[in-house]
Amino acid sequence: MSPPPAADQGRAAPHDEHRVIATRGLTKTYRGDRPAVDGLDLAVPRGSVFGFLGPNGSGKTTTIRMLMGLIEPTAGTARVLGRPMPRAVREVLPRVGALIEGPALYGFLSGRDNLRRFDAADPAADPRTRTRRVGEALERVGLSAAAGKKARTYSLGMKQRLGLAAALLQPRELLVLDEPTNGLDPQGMREIRTLVRELAADGTTVFLSSHLLDEIEQVCTHAAVMARGRLVTQGPVAGLTTAVLGPGGHGRLTVTTPDPADAVRVLKEHGLTGLRADGDRVTGELPDTPPDGAPPPDPAELNAALVRAGVRVRAFGTERPSLEDVFVRLTGEGFDVAG
Repeated sequence: MSPPPAADQGRAAPHDEHRVIATRGLTKTYRGDRPAVDGLDLAVPRGSVFGFLGPNGSGKTTTIRMLMGLIEPTAGTARVLGRPMPRAVREVLPRVGALIEGPALYGFLSGRDNLRRFDAADPAADPRTRTRRVGEALERVGLSAAAGKKARTYSLGMKQRLGLAAALLQPRELLVLDEPTNGLDPQGMREIRTLVRELAADGTTVFLSSHLLDEIEQVCTHAAVMARGRLVTQGPVAGLTTAVLGPGGHGRLTVTTPDPADAVRVLKEHGLTGLRADGDRVTGELPDTPPDGAPPPDPAELNAALVRAGVRVRAFGTERPSLEDVFVRLTGEGFDVAG
């Protein structure tokens, strides 16, 4: 999509008013290389928790750095909170909390004093409420007990928490998080997911880059997938599976039986496709609408049909395709955690 004329770059298009982030043809090319980001049209709805996915070298971090005004795009436009970036960076960034590529901490200062210094550097921060706000931010990320320790003694997970606390010192319209659970134990990851949900419930839009696909599924309302610098797909998380995997994308039927050959025969007669038998486990895709136009098969009726045919059913159920299934289908590769 071609970027809008230069005269229009300061004004939001009518359909952009409900988008916290909107890019058009956003491109970044480094000297002598293929584009790191190539023609990106991204739309992040206001109030969403938006997951940003992509393998190593897909352009995620470059995109985030352009959105935050840290680097200039080669072509295209980016709008954050309705304003053009990087031109409006001074206006936009006070309304944005960000944790990108890990927090930059002063190791010789305590966690609390790091936050006090970050807050003092914010021209919009009220020094009269600094102590209270620093304490609340530390408590919110579970660092109150370690607030007096030097930051150089913090574990990776504690540093991530402190960086997140810095992003929460002021109320933010948009929170941009790059791998926020990196280095956290399972309990810490659950706490951060809960915090993200709470922030979204309070009206903050959260833009979350993560290599943990199950994390995206658990906490995000929308997602986008990048591959080789290009946007592959975006939309509500709930709709991505069906949209990408097609009519059978809502799940696979799984039957455990000592009669796999008979089970395959019966299920094929009832319109299932992609049937596979692996030992005593039979799987197959449930079509949305069978070829003859009849209503799609009901799982309970399929179970009854197997029993009537003398198939001994030991377990019966459906498996919903994961976001990882979508990712592999879209990119043709597994997920590289170095993203």
